[in-house]
Amino acid sequence: MKSSSLLSLLFLLLTSFMPGEDPSFQGGAQGLRNFISEKLIYPQYSRSNCIQGTIEVSFRLSSTGKVQDAKVSKGPGIDLDEEALRLVKLTSGSWRIPAGYDTTSTITIPINFSLRELNCWRSEAEIKAAINAYKAQEFLSDAVVTYYEKKDKGGYDELAEQKISQIKEQLGYNDEYIGRVIEQATKKIKQGDREGACSDLMFVKKIGSNRADKLIAENCNRIK
Repeated sequence: MKSSSLLSLLFLLLTSFMPGEDPSFQGGAQGLRNFISEKLIYPQYSRSNCIQGTIEVSFRLSSTGKVQDAKVSKGPGIDLDEEALRLVKLTSGSWRIPAGYDTTSTITIPINFSLRELNCWRSEAEIKAAINAYKAQEFLSDAVVTYYEKKDKGGYDELAEQKISQIKEQLGYNDEYIGRVIEQATKKIKQGDREGACSDLMFVKKIGSNRADKLIAENCNRIK
């Protein structure tokens, strides 16, 4: 075998065991940090209760840089998780994928939420109590949504309506709250995140308000 052939074979053997290049976000690590900083909408519940921390989101990337199978791999199970997942999904299409990249590989990135500039602080016990309260409220919220789904199908019940109204008052689902949700959805629309915006707007509708109907008609008809 000629020496040139030996060298070529040796090169192939060496490169076959060398780790491949990793995907990179447009603008590099700093570009990703800037993107998250610009798009992040601090969730209202966590902001109000001074809940901070780092959420880890795992996902895969297609050969064209699309985010797939994104899920929270580490988080407290509250609204911070939802926002971290939304931000990662927004990066879809902005990744540079090297040739030969294994698209079955899982990538995990941390999303940091900090209220340092607001000097917001709670004790560990208070934070834990707030997280538990959020999860308890989710159960009540589901009851509200379920009631209005039945009502839309003709299942009106005066006694049940009174109970649901009490639950809504307990949860703080008043005009001010609905206004904040719509404002948040409007920010997401401006970011180009119609899916996230429509999720917020549909929630307003599902808890018995028609205040988001116009925005839903304008933005959500094509959202599956």
